[in-house]
Amino acid sequence: MPFLELDRLIEQESGLTLNLIFDFRGQAGFRELERQCLENVLQHYPRFVLATGGSLVSEPGTFERLLSSCFTVWVRTSPEEHMQRVLAQGDMRPMANNRDAMSDLKRILTEREMLYSKADIQIDTANRKLEDILETVIQLLRDTPVRDSLERRETAFNFS
Repeated sequence: MPFLELDRLIEQESGLTLNLIFDFRGQAGFRELERQCLENVLQHYPRFVLATGGSLVSEPGTFERLLSSCFTVWVRTSPEEHMQRVLAQGDMRPMANNRDAMSDLKRILTEREMLYSKADIQIDTANRKLEDILETVIQLLRDTPVRDSLERRETAFNFS
C-alpha cells in the first residue's frame, strides 16, 4: 500500500515548494491545490496511507471529503514536540519573524482540537519511541471497526 504525503503531492503538482506556493498563490491557492491533490489521490489509488498537514482541517469542504472518504487517525503530540518535528522537516514558516511562534502554535492546536477529534482514532505520540507508536497504531486499527458508511478503506494520518 503506498504511503503518500499530501504536501509533497502539492509541491509536485504545482512545481513549487510550499513556501513559494504561499508567496505566489497565497493561502487560498494552497487550499485549492490541497483539495485538488486529495481528489487525485482518491481517484487514482484504491488503497493508500496519506499523511496530511494539520491545517487541512481549516478548509471545511476538504476536511469533510477526507472524513467521508478515509479512515482517519489523529497523530497528536505536545506543542513543543510538534514544533520540533515541523522544524526538523525544514519548515521554517512557523518561526519566520515570529517571536511568539510557540504561543501561536498552542493557540492554533487548541482551536483545532475539536476538528482533529473527528478522526476515527487518536494516538498521542508525545515522548514515545517510533516502535511503540507503530505497535499502538496497528492495535488500534485492528480494534476499531470501520464505519459502515465508509466505502473506501484508506487511512489518512493528520500529523498535528
